[in-house]
Amino acid sequence: MTISAPIDLRSDTVTKPTPAMRAAMLDAEVGDDVYGEDPSVAALEARALELFGGPDSRLTTALFVPTGVMANHIGLRMHAAPGEEVVCDADAHIVAHEDAGLAWHAGVQTRTTLTERGLLTAEELDRLIRPHGPYVVGTKVVELENTHNRGGGSIYPIETLRQIRALADARGVAVHIDGARLWNAHVATRTPLADYGQIADTLSVCLSKGLGAPVGSVLLLSQEQREQAKVLRHRLGGGWRQAGMLAAAGLYALEHHIERMAEDHANARLLAEGLRERGLTVVEPETNIVLIDVPGDAPGVVNRVREKGVLIGPKGPRTLRAITHLDVTEKSVVTAAQAVADSV
Repeated sequence: MTISAPIDLRSDTVTKPTPAMRAAMLDAEVGDDVYGEDPSVAALEARALELFGGPDSRLTTALFVPTGVMANHIGLRMHAAPGEEVVCDADAHIVAHEDAGLAWHAGVQTRTTLTERGLLTAEELDRLIRPHGPYVVGTKVVELENTHNRGGGSIYPIETLRQIRALADARGVAVHIDGARLWNAHVATRTPLADYGQIADTLSVCLSKGLGAPVGSVLLLSQEQREQAKVLRHRLGGGWRQAGMLAAAGLYALEHHIERMAEDHANARLLAEGLRERGLTVVEPETNIVLIDVPGDAPGVVNRVREKGVLIGPKGPRTLRAITHLDVTEKSVVTAAQAVADSV
């Protein structure tokens, strides 16, 4: 079976801007964002804050940045200085996929623990958080990833997050949420975005994954941290100029592409069902990420599937990862399921 046009399930980062999004970018009013003069950037930041902020939120401002890695880096640096510590799970994106940026650029230590599908509990964190003392690196911040990439799009229940927030307050540490795919958690559980905003001291969200914007993330933080965050953004090379055309894409995505993520989740379930029907073992997807166990060499399967016109990624030596997104149709996931099964 050969497919004429590739079906790309490697990531939801491969999405292309829709024609309407491109039109919004073309019409964007712009200015120099380093000087704080880009109205489209300001509008995007205000909208993000409107979604996640509120009277009970610690998040009182927002900062548009080029990448999710930069958003996480700046957010964690708001709490941990060089020589201090962040606690997270062992498969966290900040550990597995950010090129040791916290260690390289910030001198921040990560201390990790193995978890079930990347999700920490308050009980686990209570054992991990340690106070500062002579010759002891004290924990400054807890990092949570929601949804969890390597956990297969797993979702933190809001009650678990509230328990972690209460523990963090009791132990005097901050909470940073890597919410690159928090939109997926919101759509899957109907938890209001503002409820997540009440958990975090800093929170990053990505615009260029399921939302389909070409680039960009937003970091939500306190107003008192904004100027320091802007300095760090500039130091990392993120002081951009007429960024409003990119901000306009993100703003369009916020207004038009959040609720449609339910289609991606449905397609992920359809893909999982099709793979199971063909004899493969699949982790039941909670959102848009499907983890597939294969009996042989996963990279070899990836190559064979590519020859059939389906792009998919290896997660490990015997695990594949497929991610549905706005450029993937119901028909294409049915086709992809057959191609994967034929290639194992």
